[in-house]
Amino acid sequence: MAADAELTIDQLAQRTGMTVRNIRAHQSRGLLPPPDVRGRTGYYGPEHVARVELIKELQADGLNLELIRRLLDNAEGSSADVLRFTRALREPFANEEPRVVGGAELAERWGGDPGLLKRAIRLGLLRPLGDGNYEEVSPRLGRAGAELARLGVPPARALDVVEKLRRHADSAAAIFVQLFLDEVWKPFEEAGRPEERWAEIGDALERLRPFATDAMLAVFQLAMGDAVERAFGRELSRLRPRR
Repeated sequence: MAADAELTIDQLAQRTGMTVRNIRAHQSRGLLPPPDVRGRTGYYGPEHVARVELIKELQADGLNLELIRRLLDNAEGSSADVLRFTRALREPFANEEPRVVGGAELAERWGGDPGLLKRAIRLGLLRPLGDGNYEEVSPRLGRAGAELARLGVPPARALDVVEKLRRHADSAAAIFVQLFLDEVWKPFEEAGRPEERWAEIGDALERLRPFATDAMLAVFQLAMGDAVERAFGRELSRLRPRR
């Protein structure tokens, strides 16, 4: 272990923002690998820092220490690789930042109808923050809704569209997830989750994001073009020449 990577337990606690007492408790539970002991002093390295950060993140996600211990026992990879993979799992697929909106803005947008607000929360479009404020998860969808309103589409009808799209999107997402499980994760499992392949699995998951987005957009554009052509072909065929 390089000298500049060696930390005492006090330094490890300071680096990770965790108390020495908690670090010792994690060691006793088997959550942390033992330090490199020389003389009477234990020294910790990057693997310990990554492991403590992983434990903190998993606890923040609501996992108790026993579940975390089982996850780490079964991972069979380095803490850094497992941390990267779990971060990739939780990373939002969208590349847009949520926006905080106030109740007054939403009331103006939806004409003060509380039923529309409840539907938007149920659909996952808004998250209550308290004090009459909400997090708009996808500002892009919010802008699309505003554009529909300018076209004369009622807010309730716009939410109907979002709800139907969400059902179709759930099915499409399941297809991509199953593809990843079948072609990437299951072979990794069958190989015994070798430590040296954790980084490869994380890379595959990260590359799935832009691929899934691009594939869905391309397929939707093809489908939209065909749907418009069919629909308006029928409508135009009904037109009678003026006399």
